[in-house]
Amino acid sequence: MPVTRFEVMVRRPLAGGRAFGDVGPYEELAGRLHFAVDPEHAANRAITDVALAPRDPVGRVTFVSDVSILAPVDRAKASGRLILDVVNRGNKVTVPDFNHATRPALGPNSDLHPPVDAGDGWLMRRGWVVASCGWQCDLPPDVRGLVGLRAPEALDAAGRRLTGRVYVQLQAPVDVQDFLLSDRAHAPYPAADLDEREAVLVVRDLFDGPAEVIPRERWRFARVDGGRVVPDPCHIYMEGGFEKGRLYQLAYTGMGARVLGLGMAALRDCVAWLKHGGVDDGNPVPGVIRHAYAYGRSQTGRLLRTMIHHDINVDEKGRRALDGIISNVAGAMLGEFNDRFGQNSKDRPEMMDVFLPFRVEPRGGLKVFYTNTGFEYHRGDASLIHTDPEGTRDVEHGPDVRVYHWSGTEHGHGIWPPADAAAVAADPRGWTERARNLRGVVNYGRLLRAALVNLDRWVAEGVPPPASCHPRLADGTAVDPGALAAVFDRIPGACYPRHPVRARRLDFSTLPPRIGPAYGNRVSAVDEDGNERAGIAVPELAVPLATHTGWNLRHPASGGVDQILYFAGSTLPFAPTRAEREATGDPRPAIAERYASRDDYLARVRAAAVALAAAGYLLEEDVETSLAFGARMWDQWAAKA
Repeated sequence: MPVTRFEVMVRRPLAGGRAFGDVGPYEELAGRLHFAVDPEHAANRAITDVALAPRDPVGRVTFVSDVSILAPVDRAKASGRLILDVVNRGNKVTVPDFNHATRPALGPNSDLHPPVDAGDGWLMRRGWVVASCGWQCDLPPDVRGLVGLRAPEALDAAGRRLTGRVYVQLQAPVDVQDFLLSDRAHAPYPAADLDEREAVLVVRDLFDGPAEVIPRERWRFARVDGGRVVPDPCHIYMEGGFEKGRLYQLAYTGMGARVLGLGMAALRDCVAWLKHGGVDDGNPVPGVIRHAYAYGRSQTGRLLRTMIHHDINVDEKGRRALDGIISNVAGAMLGEFNDRFGQNSKDRPEMMDVFLPFRVEPRGGLKVFYTNTGFEYHRGDASLIHTDPEGTRDVEHGPDVRVYHWSGTEHGHGIWPPADAAAVAADPRGWTERARNLRGVVNYGRLLRAALVNLDRWVAEGVPPPASCHPRLADGTAVDPGALAAVFDRIPGACYPRHPVRARRLDFSTLPPRIGPAYGNRVSAVDEDGNERAGIAVPELAVPLATHTGWNLRHPASGGVDQILYFAGSTLPFAPTRAEREATGDPRPAIAERYASRDDYLARVRAAAVALAAAGYLLEEDVETSLAFGARMWDQWAAKA
C-alpha cells in the first residue's frame, strides 16, 4: 500500500465535543501521511517526471502530505461515506461549503493545525467521514496552517536540477515596485539566469488585447529591500514600478521542476488507504468506508477534472479509489497540475494551454457532477463543456455525468453584508479589489448539499440524479455574451462589460503564446430584469428583489477598468417604490409593485423552495434555510417598500 505511515500530531474533539444528532460527537485526527509509490507501475505512469524523481533503497518515490480526518467518535455511527476535501490553495473547503461554516484566516502566526468550524453540522449529522489531504507543493511558505504536500524535484540523469520555460501573469490592485514570480505569493520558480536575454515581459490592458513588449533594460530579476534594489531570482523589478490593474506577463527560464502530479497520487492513495487499509496500516477508520467521493472548488475543481482526464483514480492494486466527484466552479479548464514547470496557482484561461478536451468524460464507472456559477460562463469557458468549440450546437456528456449551472451566482458563496469590495482571493498581502457594482450576494451552498445527496444515491443505490440543467442553444437560453447588452444598458448604473471575455485558441509553441480566434463561448440568456433564464435558481433569486449576475467590472480604484473583476458577480437591487424607480428611469418594476408585503414575498419564496425540492435540486430540510436567506434580503432592500 502506498501509504506507509500516518503520523498523528493532533487528536481532539470537534466543536468542543458537541453531539451531532444521533451520530454523536466527532473527533479530528491531524498530522502527516507518508507515501511511497512505484514509479514504474501502470497506475503512476501518467504522472509527469515521476521516473526522474529520487528513489528510496527499494526503488520507490516518497513524499508526505498534511492530512486532517474528521470521524464520529463511535465509528459504528459513521454512514460508510467518505468525502475527500480537495483543499483549495491549502485551505479546507468541504466543511465550510456544505456546513455553511467559516474557515480560519491564516497567516505567519496561525496555529499549525487550526481548529475546524463545524458550522451547522450538516455533514456530521449524516455521519460522513471528512478527509482533507494536502496535494499542493508550492504553497506560500510563510503561511502556517495550510494543508500541503512535500514533493521531490525531478532531476536529470546526472542528478542535476532541471531548467525550463515558465510563464506567469502578475497583476495588483495597487501600484507596486516589484512582484514575486508567482500567483498569490505561492513558491515561485527561481530564474536560472538573472541576466537572461531571452526573458520577455509584456503588458496588456485586456486579457486578449494587444501586448506591449517592455524593453529588457527597464526591468530585472530583483526586489526592493529597504529602499535598495537587490538582485533576486524570485522577484521582478521595473523602473517606475508596475501600474495597478494592468496585466504583466513574463516568460523566462526557471529552475527546479517539482513532480507536481504526485499531488493527484496523494489524493488517490489517501482515499484507497481509508477505504481498504486496516488497523496495521494506521487507518483510523478501518472497515468503515464503503463509498468515497471528492469535492473540489475552483482550483481543485480543475484539479479533479485533470485527474479524470489522466484517469488517476485506480490504485496500484487495480482498485477504484473515488466513486463520485463534484467538480465545482471549474469551468471547462484543467490546470498545470501535472506539467513540468507547471504552476498549481494559475487560474486564468489566457495563461494556460489546458482547455482541450472541453468535455472530460469519466471512466471505470466514476460518477461526476460538473457545477458552475454565472461567473464561469462570463469568464468565457463553462459553456464549452456542453457545446461544440464554435458554440453552434449542444453536445451531451455520457451517462455518468451531470452538468448544473447555479443561476445568478458569483464564483464564491456570495458576499454578505452587501459590499463592492473583497479581499484578493488567497492573497496574504492584504490587498482588496473593488468592483463597479455591488458584489454577488447569492449563497448556493444548499444546492451543493442536494447535489452530494443525489450523487451518493446514484452511486450507492443506482438512483439517477436530476437531469443536467444549464444554458442550451436548442431552447435559446445559451446566447452570445453581446446579446445581453441591450437589457443591461437599460438598467441605471449596471455597467455591462463592453468587452466580454472570450476563451481563445492559444499557440504555446512560443511564449508569450500567440493569440488566435475566439471559441464560441455562450452565456445564459436573461429576462427583462436581467436575471438568468437558464440553470437552477435558488428560491430567493427565483422570487427576486434584485438582478443577480455572473459578471462585474473592476472599479477604477483598482485599475483595469475595462476588465471583468475575476470571481465577481453583480447585485443590482430593485428600487423599493415606484416613485424611486421612475426617478432613476429604471425599467424594472419596484419591490412594492411586485409584492404586497414581506409575508407575501416570503410565501412566494417558500413556494419556489418547495418546487425546487420536488424537482430534486434542493433538500426539503433547506426550504427553511431558503426562507432565512430570503428574509435577510427583504430586510436589506425592501425597508421602504
